[in-house]
Amino acid sequence: MSQTKHSVNHPFKRFLFLCLGLIIMAFGVAFSIQAALGTSPISSVPYVTSAISGLSVGTTTIIMNFIFILIQIAILRREYDWFQLLQLPAAILFGVMIDVAKICIQGITASNYFEQWILCAVGIFLIAFGVSVEVMAHLVTTAGEGIVLAICQKVPIRFGNMKVIFDATLVCIAVILSFLFLGHLDGVREGTIAAALFVGLITKQTNKLTNLIERTCLQ
Repeated sequence: MSQTKHSVNHPFKRFLFLCLGLIIMAFGVAFSIQAALGTSPISSVPYVTSAISGLSVGTTTIIMNFIFILIQIAILRREYDWFQLLQLPAAILFGVMIDVAKICIQGITASNYFEQWILCAVGIFLIAFGVSVEVMAHLVTTAGEGIVLAICQKVPIRFGNMKVIFDATLVCIAVILSFLFLGHLDGVREGTIAAALFVGLITKQTNKLTNLIERTCLQ
């Protein structure tokens, strides 16, 4: 058995990679919020519901992910893998770290549109890098990805196509909720489109970096 295979099967290392990935992603979300150019599609609904309810973005993220888990169970029923309930503590960590990250970077502000895009780009990169680290853990999927996988398990549609449909649906829900309850568009802007376009592309590149990190950790 190779060292790499052994590391992938090591529960403690997998857990650490999962937590690290979620923390990095949380900082990415915080930078996207700080940029004020629109959040990533998966964070658009929590952001808008946070503005509506007065709850923190981290709290609404936890609530949304809990709903996602219930939807997975409803879709798969007896086929649901109960190990995936670990998505809930992962979601709690992710939500808590979003709020912590927002506090940590609250002093970083943008004074013009160009600087907003810099913060947005940092957020997009961190989200993509965090996804790579989280996937490397091979432990549980995020609750949002879990819904997409559950649907693909029941409907003959490719994961990539379903992911696009799912993200677009979340953005539409965020837009509708924003106009209905806030009276204006909030949380969905050009940065949302940039995140939808580039997170996946950057993730493919950061996968190479995470593979290097994994090999380094084995030395």
